[in-house]
Amino acid sequence: MYAQTKAIEPVVVQGVSISLTRRNLVAGLALIAGAATALVAADNADAETKQSVTEKSLYERLGGVFAIAAVVDHFSEAVVKNPIVGKKSKNPQLRKWHTKNLERLPGLKFMRTLWVCDISGGPFKFSATKPGTTPLGLEEAHRDLRISSSEFDEVAAELGRTLDFFKIPKREKAEVLAAFAAHKNEVTAGYKRS
Repeated sequence: MYAQTKAIEPVVVQGVSISLTRRNLVAGLALIAGAATALVAADNADAETKQSVTEKSLYERLGGVFAIAAVVDHFSEAVVKNPIVGKKSKNPQLRKWHTKNLERLPGLKFMRTLWVCDISGGPFKFSATKPGTTPLGLEEAHRDLRISSSEFDEVAAELGRTLDFFKIPKREKAEVLAAFAAHKNEVTAGYKRS
């Protein structure tokens, strides 16, 4: 035991001579290693926090399923009332859907909510009721409605107005509208073939 505490050659730091024992040296190195490990862990935790803050999914930034469902509910009601694509639409298929099929609206709201949750990176997955050639299958669900490009654009505008109503920030609004616009060819496929 005495050999462990035997003094090592004195160390001179800025003109001050310090006698170290092996025990003091090991203890000092252990403290330094522990402090370095704590700093690295703190830096990693800080980096993870910054990363998770900057890398939140659109789903999280929109507020999750309840916030998305509220937006979808408002949007769906607004589309029904919209003079271009709703109950008074010049498109007979849209007019019929919005006057004679409204008992299906709660289910449609549910499916729209799942769709937005899915495309925005949320934990809920959308499965098309009428599968098509794309993973989200929107062309078959809309084919019989014969939605024109201008009608699609009006629905997109209604979605934009709804996002504004809920004060969705510009970045998230742009991402939602871009995700919606990405499916324009699918949704208008029935019009193009008629």
